[in-house]
Amino acid sequence: MRTRNIALSSVAVATAVLGVAGTAVADSTPAPSASAKTRTGDGAQALCKRAPKIDKRLHKALARLQGKAGVRGSVARLEKRVEKAKAAGHTEIATFLNHKLTYRKSLVPTLQQRQKDLAKVATWCRTQHHNAASS
Repeated sequence: MRTRNIALSSVAVATAVLGVAGTAVADSTPAPSASAKTRTGDGAQALCKRAPKIDKRLHKALARLQGKAGVRGSVARLEKRVEKAKAAGHTEIATFLNHKLTYRKSLVPTLQQRQKDLAKVATWCRTQHHNAASS
């Protein structure tokens, strides 16, 4: 019984000490700097810095998708595969590849729109004097 009382009182003292210490730590937190106050938190600087690499990646993906039938990953190559599967009578394969083709075709306008949006972002970055190279 006595050891239980000692344990309970030790826990109470520890809680009281930690409560006071926690308040003291919270009061000593430094105020945010002036540069932190001006940040918007939208990641503009980081996006401006990455814009050239993003543009290269978009250009490469569009070139691949819009490539000829000999280019791996192109819409034309997948169309040819669908035709061959249909000609061979492999309807399940043709259906699978056709769904894949539909998705791949939908990527082209999406990536083109992203390229246009990124060009606007790069222009904005240049006017704001961020580190965006011309895209």
